[in-house]
Amino acid sequence: MKETYKKPMVGLIMSGGGARAAYQVGVIKAIADMLPEGAPNPFPIICGTSAGAIIAAALAIYATHFHEGVRRVVYVWRHFRVPQVYRADPLGIAAAGMRWLVALLLGGLGRRNPHALLDRAPLRALLEERLPCQEIRASIEAGALHALSVTASGYSSGQSVTFYQGVETLAPWKRASRVGCVADITLDHLMASSAIPFIFPAVRIHREYFGDGSMRQTAPISPALHLGADRVLVIGVRHDQGTQPERLEAAEYPSLAQTAGHVLNSIFLDAIEADLERLQRINRTVGLIPREQIQESGITLRKVDALAIAPSQDLEKIAARHAHHLPRAIRFLLRGLGAFDRTGSNLVSYLLFEKPYCRELIALGYGDASARKQEILDFLGVHPAPVARQGSTDQV
Repeated sequence: MKETYKKPMVGLIMSGGGARAAYQVGVIKAIADMLPEGAPNPFPIICGTSAGAIIAAALAIYATHFHEGVRRVVYVWRHFRVPQVYRADPLGIAAAGMRWLVALLLGGLGRRNPHALLDRAPLRALLEERLPCQEIRASIEAGALHALSVTASGYSSGQSVTFYQGVETLAPWKRASRVGCVADITLDHLMASSAIPFIFPAVRIHREYFGDGSMRQTAPISPALHLGADRVLVIGVRHDQGTQPERLEAAEYPSLAQTAGHVLNSIFLDAIEADLERLQRINRTVGLIPREQIQESGITLRKVDALAIAPSQDLEKIAARHAHHLPRAIRFLLRGLGAFDRTGSNLVSYLLFEKPYCRELIALGYGDASARKQEILDFLGVHPAPVARQGSTDQV
């Protein structure tokens, strides 16, 4: 198999985080609009975790037609409704609540124990219709894709497992509590990687059940480097405040929603920032060592350029403005958890798969990326068309 990519090889990293991933869709849309229509896929290596895994798979499937793939992703996210992702009808919510209540009162229901708060059967049906994962291999063979990776967390092993599909020259890896395994990426991998703990059920792959890949993923940039990336574009979903937040006196005990939101932030947001800091330290260290000495000593460390794009606004505050768009049954459920209190909207920001919220996040991502157009183009090493195109992707 002939590889057509020359160095530097750019890796795209998306961690996702439920509905917050709509921001990443906006960034990708902006990048697509920076490139001439018909331009090749600028990301030979695509790494996704959680909801980012679903976006990554879509880009990999349509890697031979990058703009078309972006258009399809944008269309789905601009028209999202909660019932397309998880059951939100009163009967379904009531049945789930009753199972939890009975299980608690009776000390368990054996094999009928509830597995999660919400049922994601609608999302699986949507992905089966929209994502022909068998086309990933065709993208690789066409030379439009070097590798796709999807990371999930094994509940039995406690390992962060990166499933990757790519060119034949790639080799598996094993590090402390994290491994890379070759696989044909399927819907099971996408559903497992995006299975937020407690909220969505785990998915069995081979002999083990897997949950959201952001759990125990201590080095989210690592898969791209193992797959051969020389530089990485990281799209985050946390607002960079620039300063430490003010520590205020707590007026009341934290609600369940506030606690859950805090846990989800720890899972989805903290690791990528820590890994970026680690990468910058390594780059500074490598920069102090003469190139000849690195070659003679066999040091495996190398400099990897990184560009990070993060929201310029607080997604939690945006979610609070759109929380009323949630279906009534979900609002009733989340209100009982304190999600509509002043400090509880963080949980809502992960579950709000509704058009107004997703569209505002897409527009925010589009604007943030567009403001850094030249920086992004220089990083990708591509040249834009002299005139902006009209209607290249679905309207922001």
